[in-house]
Amino acid sequence: MGSYRVCMCFTRKFRVTEAEPPADVKEAFLKYADGGAQMSVEQLRRFLVEVQGEAEGDDATATAAENIVQQILQKRHHIAKFTRHALTLEDFHHYLFSADLNPPMYSQVHQDMTAPLSHFFIFTGHNSYLTGNQLTSDCSDVPVIKALQKGVRVIELDIWPNSSKDDVHVLHGRTVTAPVDLLKCLKSIKEHAFSASPYPVIITLEDHLTRELQAKVAQMLSQVFGKMLFCPESDCLKEFPSPEELKHRIIISTKPPKEYLEAQNLKGGESLRRKGSEDDVWGSEPSCLTAEQEEEEDKMDNEMTDLNPNNEDDDECDPGFREAPEYKRLIAIHAGKPRGGMKESLKVEADKVRRLSVSEQALEKAAESYGTDIVRFTQRNILRVYPKGTRFNSSNYKPQVGWLHGAQMIAFNMQGYGRSLWLMQGMFRANGGCGFVKKPDILMNANEVFDPKAKAPVKKTLKVKVYMGDGWHLDFKQTHFDLYSPPDFYVRVGIAGAPADEIMKKTKTIEDNWSPVWEEEFTFSLTVPELALLRIEVHEYDMSEKDDFAGQTCLPVAELRPGIRSVPLCDRRGEREKLKSVRLLMRFDIS
Repeated sequence: MGSYRVCMCFTRKFRVTEAEPPADVKEAFLKYADGGAQMSVEQLRRFLVEVQGEAEGDDATATAAENIVQQILQKRHHIAKFTRHALTLEDFHHYLFSADLNPPMYSQVHQDMTAPLSHFFIFTGHNSYLTGNQLTSDCSDVPVIKALQKGVRVIELDIWPNSSKDDVHVLHGRTVTAPVDLLKCLKSIKEHAFSASPYPVIITLEDHLTRELQAKVAQMLSQVFGKMLFCPESDCLKEFPSPEELKHRIIISTKPPKEYLEAQNLKGGESLRRKGSEDDVWGSEPSCLTAEQEEEEDKMDNEMTDLNPNNEDDDECDPGFREAPEYKRLIAIHAGKPRGGMKESLKVEADKVRRLSVSEQALEKAAESYGTDIVRFTQRNILRVYPKGTRFNSSNYKPQVGWLHGAQMIAFNMQGYGRSLWLMQGMFRANGGCGFVKKPDILMNANEVFDPKAKAPVKKTLKVKVYMGDGWHLDFKQTHFDLYSPPDFYVRVGIAGAPADEIMKKTKTIEDNWSPVWEEEFTFSLTVPELALLRIEVHEYDMSEKDDFAGQTCLPVAELRPGIRSVPLCDRRGEREKLKSVRLLMRFDIS
């Protein structure tokens, strides 16, 4: 029972009651229990096959049904399985609403991990050492550790000489960010690299060192990582190895500079006052984050690039380079930035593979004229996309542009939050959350190269039914959403992916209810279902102010398990710690 004060003189009382099972759940129970009051293990197995899409005749399905019944009975009734071995309607509903027993996706790695690295999207961080904004925040190994624990597989470190020029610091050059020792970062990477995934960690180094300090870094890398360090047998790889071959290995990727450019601190704070595109609690709609709408910032971007040599320059498998030889030997993935024009930079070479880096705006502009060239390039080579220089507040950009063109490394600022980061986190929930997601076949077809701009027919139809939600009363204070009454929740459901597929829809608002029941269905037509993400957001309607945030998640459509599923929601940083209990009951049908 909850009490809310009204007009200082009396209170309104609201009872928090558990909503009864939705009509579809009752109907399924009656059907598979053959009209009886209890559902047996065999009847549950039939439901798992015919409604939930599990394999027919699979021993694993029968075992799963047995385990579900046993776990539900022990959790809800604390009775041994020999006392009763069947589920009531309430038990059945509890099972369906359990995020542990009935999740919307499988949690295991299931894709072919023996293909080259270029065949995968890779969970990639940008300036991974920053604790906050890009200009004044501290540098630390803590955000590096957090990123690795969340499954990020590409860590970026900017390395510079310290003030006495005898050691190496990690910091964002030409800014006032406080440095952290490189050795400390490397040791933390070694300790946490494989806490979330056994697949390789790639360290991208933005190198601003003298030849002598490069040799010192080579010694550090060798001493810290030892045999974990992947050292290529030749200067330039002819094909990238696979994630499977590189399990528990550390890979170095960099473009050594031709000369060391001394850092100068960025003076003044004017640029700090520029607002980013994600300065509200949720962030802008990703569909709005286009280069065209931000062209007024291009001039400033170019100025920042001139000031800041952190952005990479030339492609180097260059024998004339005068970097320390022991350092060069450790570089497995040679990096570079476009030179000689985008068309020239996208040429595919038969005898070597490389990594090309472009800014978010450069990619969008190149995509207008060279879309199929980019896709062809990324079939063998790696394309890294990095945020524009004016994202001082560590905001992010629209990742779908890169994914539609096969870009493997969409480098994101993991320090922030907002809708773009929710999409990135959603993409890498796929394939067991291991940080490597196999690119769909449409992006790997060398004979008929995918054209992201071409108008495509509808391939799949996704039907999403939002039944109900629960758990907010366990994770939030009674007055968190409204001082005077229980919350008024609504759900936004939609698609992020190819431009033709992007749309958002919303349910009605259920007033004064901690356990809202919507029972609404939505249909989405998908032209590129392979790259579509299902976006789910819950908000609390507020008549006088901005609506409150109440949870979100993004799920890859290609990995959705059909049937009635429990969908756990995350907080606005993409984490479950603060929303341990909040979940939606939904149904997915893909045809």
